[in-house]
Amino acid sequence: MDVVLIPFAQVFNVVLDLYVWIVVAGVVLSWLTAFGVVNTHNKAVYMVGDFIYRVTEPVLRPIRKVLPDFGAVDLSPIVLILAIMFLQSFVNRLIMSLV
Repeated sequence: MDVVLIPFAQVFNVVLDLYVWIVVAGVVLSWLTAFGVVNTHNKAVYMVGDFIYRVTEPVLRPIRKVLPDFGAVDLSPIVLILAIMFLQSFVNRLIMSLV
């Protein structure tokens, strides 16, 4: 059983870690865009920003609906990263208890 579950857990963790980095990149890109450091009229920057938006927005939107409005501060990426960390820990402990 551990021949299948441990590699599954490792791949699961890598995928979630990559998603966390995409969320962090989206936050940094939004800051750089807001402060005028990055020009969104550049085709490459627009494509990267659009990809990050399309990948993260379906997960962040329900979190934003639940959180209260803090004005210009968006705490939904922090909540999402904490939820991913909880999910990783939960799945790892579940798999280790089965093995």
